[in-house]
Amino acid sequence: MKIICTNKKASFEYFILDKFEAGIKLKGTEIKSIRQGKCSMNDSYVIIKDRKPYILNMNISKYEHGTLFNHKEDRTRELLLNKHEINKLISKVKLDGLTIVATKAYFKDALVKIEIALAKGKKTEDKREAIKERDNKRHIEASFKNSFKN
Repeated sequence: MKIICTNKKASFEYFILDKFEAGIKLKGTEIKSIRQGKCSMNDSYVIIKDRKPYILNMNISKYEHGTLFNHKEDRTRELLLNKHEINKLISKVKLDGLTIVATKAYFKDALVKIEIALAKGKKTEDKREAIKERDNKRHIEASFKNSFKN
């Protein structure tokens, strides 16, 4: 499994509750651009319209060697999930008020897969707590590293 891009903001902005693996419908120039690593998932999220999931704000840069048939960078792309998974997502979003965010994109064999997650938004206090934990972890690792150097 080769990771293409990740949404680092997702784990900071949301509590990740449940994860799903989804396929994605792409055009030819999009897959070529992804293979070159020109993909970004910052602020990308998933909506469900007419019982079909779509990913928004996923940026795939234009393919350099493409022609006039090159793709639009920020177009809405359809995700491929089972009916059971789609129904589960719909019920969780409607009943529990959760959000569906895209967390990472990766290659599985020769196919591009998107990991999506059911998430609940964090409040400001929770974000401050996450920053404190991250800073403490960095401090501990740095002191641990320095203790072995001496």
